[in-house]
Amino acid sequence: MQGNQFVYLLEIRFLLIFVVLITISGYPLGNKKKLSKPQQSNSEVSRGTRSPGWFYLVLILLPVVFLVLLEILLRIFNYGIDLPQWVQVDKTRQILNPEIAYKYFYTTKNIPQSNQNVFDVVKSPHSYRVFVFGESSAAGYPYIPNGSFSNYLQKRLELLYPQKKIEVVNVSISATNTFTMRDLMPGVIEQKPDLIIFYAGHNEYYGALGVGSMESIGSSRSIVNTVMWLNQFKTVELLRNSIKFILGLFSGDKAKPAGTLMSQMAKEQSITYQSDIFNSGLEQFEGNMRDMLEMTKEAGIPVLFGMLTSNLKDQEPFISVKSEGVPSAQEIFNSAKQELKKGNTLKAAELFRYAKDLDVLRFRAPEKINMIIKDLASEFNYNYVNIDSVFNKMSPDGIVGDNLMTDHLHPTLSGNRTIGRLYFEKIRDLKLLQSDQNKNIPDQLQDSLTIRNIPFSELDSVIGKFRIAFLRNDWPYVDKNSRKDPAHLFRLKTSVDSLAYQLVNGNISWEKAHKEMALRYLNRKQYSLFSREVFVMADQYPFVVEYHQFAADQLVGRKEYDLALPHLFAQDKQYPDAFTSKWIGNIKLSRNEVEEAIRYLNKSLNYNNSDAQVLYNLAGAYSMTRQYNKALEVVNRSLSINPNDPKARALKAQLSGGR
Repeated sequence: MQGNQFVYLLEIRFLLIFVVLITISGYPLGNKKKLSKPQQSNSEVSRGTRSPGWFYLVLILLPVVFLVLLEILLRIFNYGIDLPQWVQVDKTRQILNPEIAYKYFYTTKNIPQSNQNVFDVVKSPHSYRVFVFGESSAAGYPYIPNGSFSNYLQKRLELLYPQKKIEVVNVSISATNTFTMRDLMPGVIEQKPDLIIFYAGHNEYYGALGVGSMESIGSSRSIVNTVMWLNQFKTVELLRNSIKFILGLFSGDKAKPAGTLMSQMAKEQSITYQSDIFNSGLEQFEGNMRDMLEMTKEAGIPVLFGMLTSNLKDQEPFISVKSEGVPSAQEIFNSAKQELKKGNTLKAAELFRYAKDLDVLRFRAPEKINMIIKDLASEFNYNYVNIDSVFNKMSPDGIVGDNLMTDHLHPTLSGNRTIGRLYFEKIRDLKLLQSDQNKNIPDQLQDSLTIRNIPFSELDSVIGKFRIAFLRNDWPYVDKNSRKDPAHLFRLKTSVDSLAYQLVNGNISWEKAHKEMALRYLNRKQYSLFSREVFVMADQYPFVVEYHQFAADQLVGRKEYDLALPHLFAQDKQYPDAFTSKWIGNIKLSRNEVEEAIRYLNKSLNYNNSDAQVLYNLAGAYSMTRQYNKALEVVNRSLSINPNDPKARALKAQLSGGR
């Protein structure tokens, strides 16, 4: 029995024992008072020791009352970690709790987070809200967070349906599986989604709480889901922490396992094909998915599945074992390579899939998972996107390899965008979004415009490259004793390399890395790169007011007006103020877009009616449109604030002379 399973069983047993002890502590085990009269009859003794019925009811309720009071006290004193599903980032918007994974990971180091996509607390009538469920592939690894297919889907929908407020919320978490998704589903349904997308199944064995995971607590779905339900209580958290503390006293200062999540999560490293644990993983997937689909069906929410794809041609089996009646994975993989050399691509494809299924290290979903997805889609009358088929068609020899995969199953950036495009096309073709789309943009142009609208910088690209290098520098790609020192894994030639290395090594956050990169570009006067980096941050965290404010201020101060304008517009859309409106008006005026200039300059005056420069520019704009009376009135207001302004005085003279 693994350590985490042992701890969870201890929690359950201790909780039961605790309740029993509280109960029997008040239970009358006998009359402890000595009889003063030995000659008392049995009936008298019976009458003397019998307790009323309500007394036993009180004894039964006592432990329940105690636990309730303990729970209330723990909440009053804010014990432990609060794990609401959603947390607000400002007055109107929220994200998935960044610490929600603590519900599913107990012993694992470096708890993963979701993409933290923002959406409204109160759903807008004009909103189209999509939730994406999955694991690291759906989250966009190694290009998390802004390289995910959900990000492409968001931008494509915004382009085609500009009259709608598009909210694509990716709640996928690395190293999790359907247990996590099932736990999150009720909270997602409460947010009134218009569509739910699944791309999940690769992590079913080794994902948190899976049958082969280091975080496993057994193969019973009922037990696992009950434990997750109990995790919402502070009393259980107190009990868990107490057990962990006690066990820590006996385990010494043993270091926690290090390395990638992939290397940490595999407990049952060898799960042979069609073994009991292999079949348990399939039952776990089907059972949890069925539970979720019953929830979505009852709520009337459309669902789109994605058929899983992985690296078949260029990923050799991780662990190959020959068992009775079943060949080894490596043997079949080698046969597939031979068939490919002969040009027998169909036979080779079949053998590559079989080799993947025989690989006893189950980091790639077996073919049976896709069969379950297809059957469930049919049973519940939902649709699926055959991503696997499309990826194969896009690949040389019709077999997916390194052309679309960064490793064993995570798509490349191009692969992620392809998945996003496939989901978009299915949404469009099924008319799931009941709104008139912009039909004036051809499909190919839509795709290129969407990619252009995704804020993604060189730093993001290098981060993705380094993450894969780290992944391949750990088990199961290399033996744990053969790992290279991360400091010697890369040649860090540029500041981009340096920041990417710090991020993947856990020394800096994604946001801080981009902030630092933006400042370096600014100091080097590489203003377009600076602007791009700010847009990357602002797109991920639109609730952070300072991003566009800072960029606009810096670029305006350096007279980089063309670069400043998009930041000013972005700021004005969310948090309009006097400065933003003023400079949009000024720039519009310099471009002879006079009507727009007048509108924004007046808007600026609504926030600050004593800005002499705004009044002067507005007077100039009025004069350009021959509204001379208005111009004179406004320039007089400007001079009342700054009477020594030579430009304003000259403009007044011109206007007065022309009356």
